[in-house]
Amino acid sequence: MIIKDGEFVDLPTSTGPMRTHLFRPVAPGTYPGLLLFSEIFQVTGPIRRTAAFLAGQGFVVAVPEIFHDMETPGCVLAYDTAGADRGNSDKITKTIDSYDEDARAVLAYLKTDPHCTGKIGVIGICIGGHLAFRACMNPEALAGVCFYATDIHKRSLGKGMSDNTLDRMSDVKCEMLMIWGRQDPHVPLEGRVLIHKAMEDAKLNFTWHEFNGAHAFMRDEGPRYDPALAKICYDMTLELFKRKLSCGDLPLEAAASKETKH
Repeated sequence: MIIKDGEFVDLPTSTGPMRTHLFRPVAPGTYPGLLLFSEIFQVTGPIRRTAAFLAGQGFVVAVPEIFHDMETPGCVLAYDTAGADRGNSDKITKTIDSYDEDARAVLAYLKTDPHCTGKIGVIGICIGGHLAFRACMNPEALAGVCFYATDIHKRSLGKGMSDNTLDRMSDVKCEMLMIWGRQDPHVPLEGRVLIHKAMEDAKLNFTWHEFNGAHAFMRDEGPRYDPALAKICYDMTLELFKRKLSCGDLPLEAAASKETKH
């Protein structure tokens, strides 16, 4: 499927305009929407290629610049020590309320985008995985995918490093796909166990996969990229989104009411 990219919209927020990059199929029609949250480096080449790949599977993809209130529009941080230090500093300067407001702004935009059906999923990588999880606390999100979501187990996202994601697990009502790397030092075993238990205790509908992969194994740049593993994860991601954002995955009670009675 041929896609259209290079477009963006500056969405209004209380902390200033948020540049949001758009990717969609060229073919006329309407498509489900995806909110894609990046790593701390913002909308880099690998993130743009991820967005393009997803758009090519039949989605309207919106990628916000997560540090729009601290960096200039279009800012991309380098995959080096200086870029990581700056991104990590921005991460704990921005407030949790601002992160949540940004998510609501993109979800609202996708609901009214003329190319979008109004059915929306959320996906994120690294810090974006955490942001995707929080975005799924909104009723507009019908499915969520989180790749090695950082800081949930440490409650360390945002200004003050005291986020409440673990306390708000039950606010997530959609089906979640959680993907982790066993060799990821940012989310060690004890952290994964803590998150899994919190999700179980909240009775969330989720699938959990742990792979032999390092942090950033999905990023198609750098020494930790695992193409074969990335393909497996993309296949699982597309299965969830195509099932939940189409008309084919009804709630159990609705599906039962449509069964032929004999």
